[in-house]
Amino acid sequence: MSTIHWTEGQTDQSARWHSENAAPLPQRTVVADDGMKAKDAYRQACEGTALLWQGDFHNARQLLQAMGRRINRKLPRSTTSPSDAFDLHRRGSSHRACVLGKLLVLLDDDYTLALRRAPDVRQACLDAYGPPKGPMAVSLRELLGVIGASQWRLRGVDVPALGTRVHPHYGVFAPIRGEYVNLVAHTPLPPATRRRPATSTAFDLGTGTGVLAAVLAHRGISRVVATDISPRALACARDNVRRLALSDRIEVSGPGLFPEGRADLIVCNPPWIPACPTSPIEQGVYDPDSTMLHSFLAGLSAHLRPGGEGWLILSDLAEHLGLRTRQELLDAVQAVHLRVVDKIDIKPWHPRSKDATDPLHTARSAETTSLWRLITTE
Repeated sequence: MSTIHWTEGQTDQSARWHSENAAPLPQRTVVADDGMKAKDAYRQACEGTALLWQGDFHNARQLLQAMGRRINRKLPRSTTSPSDAFDLHRRGSSHRACVLGKLLVLLDDDYTLALRRAPDVRQACLDAYGPPKGPMAVSLRELLGVIGASQWRLRGVDVPALGTRVHPHYGVFAPIRGEYVNLVAHTPLPPATRRRPATSTAFDLGTGTGVLAAVLAHRGISRVVATDISPRALACARDNVRRLALSDRIEVSGPGLFPEGRADLIVCNPPWIPACPTSPIEQGVYDPDSTMLHSFLAGLSAHLRPGGEGWLILSDLAEHLGLRTRQELLDAVQAVHLRVVDKIDIKPWHPRSKDATDPLHTARSAETTSLWRLITTE
């Protein structure tokens, strides 16, 4: 357990330090309030000093935004290639997280945020962090993410393919990009599932919220096993399975990738970008060295029933960014004795694909999401 220390008047104070991004313990912490100027806060944060806020909550949010604008003005923007643009984007994101993460708030031992005009964050923090273990210092940026996640969890995300909502938890990727859900909802099921409908089985690997497992159950798969390596995702999926009244059809198993046994259909929607995540939520997007993708391909044959299929849902954004080639993907499929029998494509309709101000707009505007139907050749 890490502890931060600061001084108020002549009194030394301390609290437990927590960072979901595994940010290092601040080297120095000073008290800041409504009199702090944005230029001074930005300078001290860049120098490595953490600012423990004790002023008005809304003023702290405004200060965070002002610091963010200063970061934006200093980021270089000219690039020569999509891979350079991606590298610049990631370095900029890392710098932003480092600097803005220096504005801290203190949560009391019941997660109360004792600032003027502060919202009640106790339930949001309980959902995200679990039972409190004493006073805790976190970055305001992280806390705002916790609050936002709590609102997503309460309201849910509409999933037209299900005709209802699923409720993402903190740190679990929300199904706000509906194209990959639609691919699973409309691609014809393997003949094996139709030959034995009463005993048809599907695996949903890396289930997250459980949305694809629910889609498969709605399509008539008799038994669906949903897995994930994240305890938060497993809890989230179980919550959604219960809300959707599918507990008799869907089993949530893990932590792990493949469950025991074999299935007629194995679905995997791995992170699409082979790069290192910098936060828990980014683990749904970034996967170093495409580890999950290769693990799925390597284990697929051993877990398919005769006549079964593996469905790989993957965006080609990494290809447009110069991070992976199409041939590398096809070689990885062939290397583990799999064959592509079909590929169904869909263009993204999320707003970022049409945002010309996005630094990755060139790649995003060309992106296609595909469902690759794979069978074993052994």
